[in-house]
Amino acid sequence: MTTAPRGPALTVDAVWIARGRVLLVRRDRPPFRGRWALPGGFVELWEPTEAAVLRELFEETGLRGRVAGLVGVYSGRARDPSRSTATVAYLVTGRARAPRAGDDAAESCWLPLAVARGLAFDHDRIVRDAVRQRSVRGRGARPR
Repeated sequence: MTTAPRGPALTVDAVWIARGRVLLVRRDRPPFRGRWALPGGFVELWEPTEAAVLRELFEETGLRGRVAGLVGVYSGRARDPSRSTATVAYLVTGRARAPRAGDDAAESCWLPLAVARGLAFDHDRIVRDAVRQRSVRGRGARPR
């Protein structure tokens, strides 16, 4: 009898930075209920991660964007206290309009990068990595 491999659940996170602000949602469900987080969620069966991140972005903020690049893949025991997950984090761009909360987001807004700290999951690290990548690319470096 063959059993399916057990492993972490696959998630995606959208990192959208515009005019010194990052798009965040306030979580309406555990874990981290009430904390700010990047828009994101679980990838559905057979769904490409690029499509999943844009779907989650729209469901949680009402905004449409486009994938501009990969920030990174994040995993590990401390990511999510409720279950084992691995996330693919993408840089997202588009028209930075006023968001509206939806799905499992209690609130959605653009927060200045300077005060976007103490985020849920490992989102502080993901935002730091995205800011670092953007600054390197802004100096003329080519994306890998």
